[in-house]
Amino acid sequence: MDAPPDLATRVADLEAYVRNGTPTNLISSGPGHNAWMMTSTALVLFMTLPGLALFYGGLVRRKNILSVMAQCFGCAGLVTILWWLCGYSLAFSRGSAVIGGLKLALLHGVTSAPNGDYAPWVSQNVFAMYQLMFAIITPALIIGAIAERMKYAAVMTFIALWMFVVYFPLAHMIWGVDGLMNGLANPTAAIKAIDFAGGTVVHMSSGWSALVLCLILGRRRGFARQAFLPHSVVLTTVGTGMLWVGWYGFNAGSALAADGIAANAFTATTLATAVAAAIWPGLEWMTRGKPTVIGFCSGAVAGLVVITPASGFVSPSGAVAIGVLAGIVPFLACTKLKAIFKYDDALDTFGVHGVGGTLGALLTGFFATPDVNPNLSINLGRLVGRTLWLEQLKAMGLTLALSIVATTVIGFALKATMGMRPSAEAEELGLDDSEHGEAGYHPEEAGGHSPSDAESLSNAVAMANARS
Repeated sequence: MDAPPDLATRVADLEAYVRNGTPTNLISSGPGHNAWMMTSTALVLFMTLPGLALFYGGLVRRKNILSVMAQCFGCAGLVTILWWLCGYSLAFSRGSAVIGGLKLALLHGVTSAPNGDYAPWVSQNVFAMYQLMFAIITPALIIGAIAERMKYAAVMTFIALWMFVVYFPLAHMIWGVDGLMNGLANPTAAIKAIDFAGGTVVHMSSGWSALVLCLILGRRRGFARQAFLPHSVVLTTVGTGMLWVGWYGFNAGSALAADGIAANAFTATTLATAVAAAIWPGLEWMTRGKPTVIGFCSGAVAGLVVITPASGFVSPSGAVAIGVLAGIVPFLACTKLKAIFKYDDALDTFGVHGVGGTLGALLTGFFATPDVNPNLSINLGRLVGRTLWLEQLKAMGLTLALSIVATTVIGFALKATMGMRPSAEAEELGLDDSEHGEAGYHPEEAGGHSPSDAESLSNAVAMANARS
């Protein structure tokens, strides 16, 4: 029987717990860190359900709101099964520099004991569930680009294939302890890049894949001939608020502890998001004469996206600078770039997440400082403040190549085999009815009937006039 640790060892482990350091003797989760990570896990799920579902749901036409929500829910269920089956193992177990092994398949051995490779004070089953929420929301973001015109079966099949070809390898390369691009934790990484909470893994991969998929799928019927107006800006605004709240779990939770780095990520997230939420509608005001609520929502999400990879590495002033650029560059991508090339990125997934994630990954290389995150000095001391941005460019290039090539192959394969678009009649009817046999709204229950958006508007006007 081993002798109990002496007082000095026990005190050292206690200090390690407070500092989120590696314990000498104790192998146990820490209650404070574990509690924060369980809270963060719930917050990140809250981003998808109901945050993203409401955000996207309000932006589509009323005949397609349930299709967007069904795709978000379907994504949550499908990705969870894949994560349990082997996804977690492929992303976070030790393996090659590109993909993990199958040691943790079926979550074998994933217990309440910590995984010292990632978080010495967080139960591995909590860590696995936390990372699952990232895996769920990443493909769900793609839904925004192809909204209103892709069959549910095709969406689910695409997501299943995309997770294996794009997400699991990228998550391992960037965040895996032996990953190809994990400059923070892997001293032998070929590309010494950093990504605190998912600029490359989540936003670049989903945003650029979304652009490719919407091009393969083609434009919505009536594109450029009729206005596709959001049917409920109120739902989108509520969803935006939920995304902002949930994003604290996304960014501050990525510290994997309730420590000073998490506190900084919390602060940086707040500052960048608020600044971008002010800049975007300000630009609308300058160029169009009025600031819109959609502009406030778009700016907030852009700020959240761009600060994501930098949140645990940059100072408050750096976060403000990033917020300014987050309000400008994605705004131009959504209003100018999209108009020039006339691609039908329905809900601006590429403009906000693709462009914003790319911008954030690059800016991280310029603004990251060990004054905020001392871990940067361990393996990257000679790069930070000098040539780290070049490593970021390499990681961005590999992320782009993998996302674009894989999505092109998967997209054309599905188009040639099962087909991705509903019929013209089904698309005109709306995917709520044609794909799910339901309707998001039943106006007849309120004393009216509204088979179309146009009739709904005219009926509302007529009723208001009758009352006046």
